[in-house]
Amino acid sequence: MYPAQPELQPELQPELQPERSLESNQALIQRFLQLASVNILSNLTVPLAGLISVAFLGHLGEIQHLAGVTLASVLFNYLYRTLSFLRMGTTGVTAQAVGRDDRAAVLLVGFRNGLIAIGLGVLILLLQHPIRDLGFALLSAEPAIKAAGQAYYDARIWAAPATLLNFVLLGWLLGQEKSGQVLLISAVGNGTNILLDYFLITQQGWNSAGAGWAIVASQYLMAGLGLMLAGRLIAWRELQIALPQLGNAAALQQTLRLNGNIFIRTLAFLSTFSAFTSLSAAISTLLLTENALLLQVFSLAVYLIDGLAFATESLTGQLYGQGNRQPLWFLVRLAGGISLLVGSSFALVFVLFPSLFGLLTNHVEVLRLVSQDVWWLLPILGFGSLAFMLDGYFLGLAEGATLRNAALLSSLLGFAPIAVLAWNLQAPHLLWLGLAVFMAARVLLLGTQVPRTLEPAESGRWVENT
Repeated sequence: MYPAQPELQPELQPELQPERSLESNQALIQRFLQLASVNILSNLTVPLAGLISVAFLGHLGEIQHLAGVTLASVLFNYLYRTLSFLRMGTTGVTAQAVGRDDRAAVLLVGFRNGLIAIGLGVLILLLQHPIRDLGFALLSAEPAIKAAGQAYYDARIWAAPATLLNFVLLGWLLGQEKSGQVLLISAVGNGTNILLDYFLITQQGWNSAGAGWAIVASQYLMAGLGLMLAGRLIAWRELQIALPQLGNAAALQQTLRLNGNIFIRTLAFLSTFSAFTSLSAAISTLLLTENALLLQVFSLAVYLIDGLAFATESLTGQLYGQGNRQPLWFLVRLAGGISLLVGSSFALVFVLFPSLFGLLTNHVEVLRLVSQDVWWLLPILGFGSLAFMLDGYFLGLAEGATLRNAALLSSLLGFAPIAVLAWNLQAPHLLWLGLAVFMAARVLLLGTQVPRTLEPAESGRWVENT
């Protein structure tokens, strides 16, 4: 069980009703749609800033600056996505604490994960040269492209502590349904990134290094704004009550266990997509290019779906924290239905209008292959939308072990055997089938666990099973 927290002073203790009224479906729909819409807007600021940055670099006289940033971004994406447990491991537990009106626990979740984030950020800075040398040794490119990529890396790496702290701050605010503040932080940070990209790349001529320093400045600005907004939510008396419990060994162990399980889940997910990309390259360069375009569409859709998953995560945690499990099944059906609609509709647009890929490339042979294989987006995004929603649901319950097991089994028993067969037969469609089975297996494995979570429990406190 989550360690007992000291009671708040009477003036800080929220009024508790003897019996909580059940959440009405209408109210839950309104809360979900409001959270989801703001989360989606917040998420979309990220790819928008990235696209504009690419546009600035793409209009330079020498293309190696864009190619170098693209190369180095592979390294940063893998690094930060594996550490995204800092966001995922914060939202659900915070939401549960909000649901049971435990202000001390709300603060302690933020402080513990915040300290872990800063510690990992400093560690990355200390190891920046070995990480760079190993990363670029694994990434093949011409010397000029590698030089541009390393210049970008050498600048952007200094954002590591702020970037990881932002994961925690955004997760902590999401757990309290402060999605408006999350949108403000994202808009300010990504807006600043765009302005600095223009100034440093176009005006100052810093090229790829300018893109890196623009991210550094925007991430620290986001962290500063996030800390200011978080500080406005905290009373001094609450800190005095919560901070003595910061070093609680049992709570810290539980936090590390949850984060570790989410880390393994994310690593399995990223490894599956990395293997998919590597096998595409091994079959043919043309297939790699085609699949990269299809995965770009998938990635853009995920920004929309994640907005729905974040809303599911926040509401699930709060309802569970209240001990109010009756609305959870309705929430799963609501979130699942909307997620499936969004994911399938997004895929259907590109299936019906494959000419949209012409915005990404003008190579006729690639466009011909894409138009033949684009229908694979339907099962990938159909199953994927439900899988991401269920991720949000179990993150809200802080069930890291459930997420870990589902991801590992889906990757090793779902994707891997079909991917090996695809490689042996040099069959691109089998490769896509493996990815579809991976998504479907996650839906099956997580979905079969939902009924267990709806059973009455003694309390809505976080218990992380191993």
